[in-house]
Amino acid sequence: MKYSEHGFAYQVETQQAGQTIGQYLKEKGYSRQIFIHLKKTEDGIRRNGRWAYTRDRLEAGDFLQTRLLEEVSLLHPEPVRLPFTVVYEDEHLLVAGKPEDMPVHPSMNNHGNTLANAVAYHAREKGEAYVYRCINRLDRDTTGLLVLAKHMLSAAVLYGQMRRREIRRTYLAIVKGRLEAPGVIDLPIGRKEGSAIERVVDPARGERAVTHYAPLEHGDGWTLVQCVLETGRTHQIRVHMSYIGHPLPGDFLYGAADGSAERHLLHSWKLSFMHPVTGEPMEFTQPLPEDMKRYMRADREQKEGEKEHEISNDS
Repeated sequence: MKYSEHGFAYQVETQQAGQTIGQYLKEKGYSRQIFIHLKKTEDGIRRNGRWAYTRDRLEAGDFLQTRLLEEVSLLHPEPVRLPFTVVYEDEHLLVAGKPEDMPVHPSMNNHGNTLANAVAYHAREKGEAYVYRCINRLDRDTTGLLVLAKHMLSAAVLYGQMRRREIRRTYLAIVKGRLEAPGVIDLPIGRKEGSAIERVVDPARGERAVTHYAPLEHGDGWTLVQCVLETGRTHQIRVHMSYIGHPLPGDFLYGAADGSAERHLLHSWKLSFMHPVTGEPMEFTQPLPEDMKRYMRADREQKEGEKEHEISNDS
C-alpha cells in the first residue's frame, strides 16, 4: 500500500473574516466526504500552525492549511503498458487522449486492457500513485480527450463542474447522409428494454438529453459533424444521430454496421473546464484519429479518380 499526499494553503482575506473554516473550504470545492477525511487525518486542518475544527471562525490574515492523505493500491488497477496520449499533466489532474478499442474502466471481461491500467503504468513510471478517478467517460471505441483527477479535491471540484454543466465537451463525428444545417436534438434517452447496453429515445421513461450539432464537411454519403453535449447520457450522440436518420458508420448497435468502418467514427475533440485548484480556464484539443482521416481521404481520392477518368474519356 502506498500513500498519495497533497497539501493546500490559503490566506484568509478581509471579506472572508467571520466565516467558519467549513464554510470557507466549501467555497473552495471541499465536499462532505473530504471533510470527513480531514477530520480523520493527522494535521488534516491547521489554522496558523495549530489543529483546527471546521466550526472555528476565521479572522483576516489567518493562514489555513489542509492535508489530504489517501491510501493507494499498487495492484488495482494492474499497471499495464498500453498506448495513450498524455495531453496535459500536473500534480492535480491529467488530460488523456484515449485510443479506440480501449475501455475506460476495468470490468468483468476487461482486466488489463483499459485506460485505468495504462494510467497506472504511466504513474508508476513517474514514481507516482493516485486513485484512478475519470471525470468524463467515453465508450470503448470512442477516441479522444478525458480528464482524470489525481486527488479527492480536484475530483470533487471537477465532478461539481460536470454536474453544473460547466465542462464543455465537443465531439467530431462522421455520420451517414448529408446534413445541411446546424440543429439541436432535445430528446430523452433511456435503456432499451431487455438490453443492458443499448439505449433508445424514450419520451416516457428516458432522461433529458440535448445535443447541439453543426455540419463541417460533406462527402459522398457522409457528413463530418461537430457535436456539443449539453447533457452526458450513455451513447447520446450515437442514439440521437441515428434517431434523426444519420447513424455513424461502423455503429453496429445503432444501424450502420455496413463494413465501411471498423468502429463508430466518433472522437472527443475538445475539452474545456476550469482548473480545479488554480481556477484558470483550461482548453485542450486532439486531432482526428487516423481511421477517421482515412475514411474521408478515401472518399476524396475516389472522387478525384472519377474526375480524372471523366476528363480522360472526354479527351
